[in-house]
Amino acid sequence: MIAALFLVGAILFEVGGTTCLRLAVDDRRWYAGVGVGYVVAFVMLARALAEGIPLGVAYGIWAAAGVALTAVIAKVLFKEPLTWLMGFGILLIIGGVLLEAGAGH
Repeated sequence: MIAALFLVGAILFEVGGTTCLRLAVDDRRWYAGVGVGYVVAFVMLARALAEGIPLGVAYGIWAAAGVALTAVIAKVLFKEPLTWLMGFGILLIIGGVLLEAGAGH
């Protein structure tokens, strides 16, 4: 259970850091959020691994959830496109992660 919480935290901080990176395009002060977000994300990902989540599963979930959340945030906050083809690609990534997570772990 604690491993899953660390993984969720890693995902949220990575998405936060990436969102700050986009905001830093217009205001350099957001770079502080980029640094904090990525450092905390990697520390939490390391803790999730230390708690027993296999690397392939943890990284797959982290990456897929990060892609999906970032795409939605970009659509909502920055009015960036999110086409049906992009959505389908995200679903394929998530499907691959689910296959990896269920493959003998």
